[in-house]
Amino acid sequence: MTQYEFSQNISLYSGALRSHALKFTNDHDDANDLLQDTLVKATRFASKFDEGTNIKGWLFVIMRNTFINTYRKHQRHRDHVVQVEEISSVQLGGSATLNQAESKFAMEDIKNALKRLPKAYSVPFIRYFEGYKYQEIALELDIPVGTVKTHIHQARQLLKKQLKQYKK
Repeated sequence: MTQYEFSQNISLYSGALRSHALKFTNDHDDANDLLQDTLVKATRFASKFDEGTNIKGWLFVIMRNTFINTYRKHQRHRDHVVQVEEISSVQLGGSATLNQAESKFAMEDIKNALKRLPKAYSVPFIRYFEGYKYQEIALELDIPVGTVKTHIHQARQLLKKQLKQYKK
């Protein structure tokens, strides 16, 4: 079977596959993404299909496996444990006082502590604090994700030492 014939053959089942994808995802956009991923994989691995066997069943197995793999990947990402030591506005708010002068001094101390960090630590930390994800920071700085995580962790440790007078 040629690639063209194979593509024509699998397109016959796209409606049934879309319905099946919708049962998995309960969302039209996600179902369309799953369908597209399934058809791309089926086309890419067309040589592994045994002609004369059930192509519809083969496509459904690809879809199921694609859905499971995507689900697991998202689950691992969601299960990523957030460090308790993160500096957030809520935690900084707890160290702020009612006295504006003292608050101003605290903010100056934080700014100075950030300036004293090595640039390799401060840039990823500030980007992370601004809401960028590890992967985005890694791409921007052209360094591995693990290095980004390490630098952010090191920055936290150094900031904790420098700002320990504000710890409650």
